[in-house]
Amino acid sequence: MCGIVGYIGTKKASPILINGLLRLEYRGYDSAGISTIENNGLSIMKDKGRVKNLYNLPGIDNLKGTIGIAHTRWATHGKPSKENSHPHMDNSKLFSVVHNGIIENYNELRKFLSEKGYTFYSQTDTEIVPNLIHYYYEKINGTDINKLLKAVKSACLDLKGSFALEIICKDFPDNMVVVRKDSPLVIGKGEDENYISSDIPAILSFTREFYLLEDLEFVLLSRTDAKFYDKDLNPIDKKVQTIEWNASSAEKDGFEDYMLKEIYEQPTAIRETIGAKISEDSKCEFEELNFTKEYLQSINKIYLVACGTAMHAGLAAKNMLEKICKIPTEVDIASEFRYRDPIIDEKTLCIFISQSGETADTIAALKLSRQKGAKTLAISNVIGSSITREANYSIYTHAGPEIAVASTKAYTSQVMLLAILTIYFAEILEISKEKITNLKKDILELPSKIEETLKCSCTIKEFGHRIYQEKDVFFLGRGIDETVARESALKLKEISYIHADSYPAGELKHGPIALIENNITVVSIMTDEKLVEKTVSNIQEVITRGAKTLVVTNQPVDDKMFDTVIHIPKTNTFISPILSVIPLQLLSYYISKEKGLDVDKPRNLAKSVTVE
Repeated sequence: MCGIVGYIGTKKASPILINGLLRLEYRGYDSAGISTIENNGLSIMKDKGRVKNLYNLPGIDNLKGTIGIAHTRWATHGKPSKENSHPHMDNSKLFSVVHNGIIENYNELRKFLSEKGYTFYSQTDTEIVPNLIHYYYEKINGTDINKLLKAVKSACLDLKGSFALEIICKDFPDNMVVVRKDSPLVIGKGEDENYISSDIPAILSFTREFYLLEDLEFVLLSRTDAKFYDKDLNPIDKKVQTIEWNASSAEKDGFEDYMLKEIYEQPTAIRETIGAKISEDSKCEFEELNFTKEYLQSINKIYLVACGTAMHAGLAAKNMLEKICKIPTEVDIASEFRYRDPIIDEKTLCIFISQSGETADTIAALKLSRQKGAKTLAISNVIGSSITREANYSIYTHAGPEIAVASTKAYTSQVMLLAILTIYFAEILEISKEKITNLKKDILELPSKIEETLKCSCTIKEFGHRIYQEKDVFFLGRGIDETVARESALKLKEISYIHADSYPAGELKHGPIALIENNITVVSIMTDEKLVEKTVSNIQEVITRGAKTLVVTNQPVDDKMFDTVIHIPKTNTFISPILSVIPLQLLSYYISKEKGLDVDKPRNLAKSVTVE
């Protein structure tokens, strides 16, 4: 969803701000804008539509300010429009603000401010923020920077909901104030300059030194310094952290789209996620975890909680945790988790999966689990993200920045990390020794097998060309293959806008077969030798009714029976989703390209969903 960029330094701010917004386009947005402090006061340039539209705004080339804030908006309150786009000013044009998140009590605050004589020109919840800051600013005596800090603090304590804020003030042309609560914000440290963003990749080309903010930490920025304060404005010490991502990994590197680049980065992402955790000759180790045999034996249930693609990674992990570790495991959709009053106590381990680490529903579910006494473990791709700071324990995939909205390498890295976590648990419990010995061997061979699987690209592209105009596609699988069917159907929906459904293959006769008619496409995944015979029988039923079929398999099948068969390398069934999903990621990609769609930024979707 919405993206934030800020700059304070010695260079001209506007090109840096627009460049940062361009790097945040993967988040999804409907408008964009920047605000800078110029010699004659605050300037705001904004418009509906793409970031590139800013280049056409009259006067934007004349901006000389070296301090500024910027924003891409994804509409929550008010339709997409120039008036509703950020930044927003107060009535006196003293403050300019950009905001990520949702102010839940904005109606109440808007009414309060209206009664105090403030006028509103947009439908947004954000416009109350600069006016509320102005309201408190006028009530505070003094002329120094503390007046600004106190006003911002008072306003923020009135806000209910989530927010990441950048505030600039005409009275203080050499400073900026930023604060966050339940919405991501990082500060990049440079030489006589500071960068601010909601996402690290947006400013990674400028610095690798970052400050990671906690909730209700206020930061006073100058060109040469960053001063941190708690919610009572007491000074606090904040350590800078070094981010090891390569800036080039946030670029396309010659690929036509980020999604295709990220599909082909999966061998590297899996190698990095495996790291030194797995060896055939030694036990799996997680330095971040200190689980004991006694604790794992005391667990009565594991919850895997996530949204969307991350939830599908959880479904693959359920199969591993139950069959290898013998621990009852449930997979829950994070947005439903809190509202069904889950049975959680101190004997429950709750694992939360989020690529960004900022998914609002998942963070809320995590907080509930801690309140109920469960141990919590976060799995994220972003060091220092909100979910990792809330959890008792955190472990990381090492997929690098994922820019395309539709997740590919983050998903397979999540499945990989969950497989390694399963081995870690089993070795502590001293069970399933033969299973984990075989699984370790197959994990170490997996990156090269992914490289082999990617060679199916031409065949998949051809099949995509045949079916790209279809309105419905069905995905079938049994056992762990059904989890891949779900993820593959989601990918196709996300970026091609084709209606796609997935079903356990055995459920065909219980309703879905009524939808099968001549020339409809059915995709089947078959990687479990114990289930292939049954799945083939199900596919024969749809062939009889005239369906076109695509089969992804690493088992011996009669290729002549199906329209197209993609053979992938054999591997352990537990990690087969990492291989079998790749041809279907490519299928979604090529179908979207055939339709002339924006692969990296599908309509109505955002990379990081930071509101519920």
